[in-house]
Amino acid sequence: MDLNLTRPICFFDLETTGTNIAKDRIVEIAILKVYPNQTTESKTWLVNPGMVIPDEVIAIHGISNEKVANEPEFKELSKEIYRMIKDCDLGGFNSDRFDIPLLAEELLRADIDFDMKNTV
Repeated sequence: MDLNLTRPICFFDLETTGTNIAKDRIVEIAILKVYPNQTTESKTWLVNPGMVIPDEVIAIHGISNEKVANEPEFKELSKEIYRMIKDCDLGGFNSDRFDIPLLAEELLRADIDFDMKNTV
């Protein structure tokens, strides 16, 4: 696929503890970054949410409390994640309604100023 990009785009997906943007937390974030020259970079992080993942949510994404128990919390990963998405357009399935707002909340909790204007 040939994308006519003027700047990088990051397609990303979150797995979370639930669907409440203000209350729930990220347990996994996967990012595929596509550069204007069509090269790509990808990264996936497991995240300790600092709260219990409900059983009904584990049944959906398969990420258990035990699996994330020894993973870093979002604040520890936030600078690395922000560096990857900074100055990029953002996109993903239903990202404008859920993933981007929840990611923005997590970044704000980590004291990182995230500008949501760069979303697609």
